Amino acid sequence: MPTRSVIYAKVDRPDPALVARATKFGIADLHEGLGEIAGRMCLMSPMMAPIAPGQKVCGPAVTAWNFPGDNLAIHAALYTAQAGDVLVLTNGGGHQGALWGDVACSFAQKKGLAGTVVHGATRDVDAIRALGYPVWATAVSPEHPKKRGPAAVNVPLVVDGVTVEPGDVIVGDSDGVLVIPKALLELAVTNAEKRAAAEVEFRRRIADGEILFDVLGMRALVADLGIEIKDCTWEEDR
Repeated sequence: MPTRSVIYAKVDRPDPALVARATKFGIADLHEGLGEIAGRMCLMSPMMAPIAPGQKVCGPAVTAWNFPGDNLAIHAALYTAQAGDVLVLTNGGGHQGALWGDVACSFAQKKGLAGTVVHGATRDVDAIRALGYPVWATAVSPEHPKKRGPAAVNVPLVVDGVTVEPGDVIVGDSDGVLVIPKALLELAVTNAEKRAAAEVEFRRRIADGEILFDVLGMRALVADLGIEIKDCTWEEDR
């Protein structure tokens, strides 16, 4: 954790082939692919919502910590980021001083960035939607931000309750935002691929006329739990 303002220009990015595999999945598959513990620890809250529906992002994180009411760090992050990266910005989640707006969005889009995740406020929402650049945020506010620091770029952050290190893979869609640590990326992707293959089989069985209760093995589970299924109404059972 830095004790003074700092900008790290380099990021240890994950294997691009693994990122490409992850791009094929929504966050639900990857969230479950991480397992019950990591899957929950890496999932941002429902407050982190897309600015426009139907958007998706998947790419390495470039992080920026901003002093409340200030967005100097986001401009340094924009400077260091590469095509395909996802900017991850925080000021602790407050609405004071919008961290992101349409001008920064236009530059990020021209530079080829994959998207931006904002733990804090964004503004110029209509213009951002018109641009079609993917943005998630916990708040919307037009409040003017200062640009005087302090600031830290490409350092580990806590963003909407989730630890994000530079180079972690950020996946976002209409369900929210998931952070996949580099060390767990292959596990998440491999398990997501297995889960997707299993769901193909589930859909085939449903199309063939089976009911979901049996396709998912609920009948056996209910029996194992000792739950009785009674062929009557509750009034008749009194």
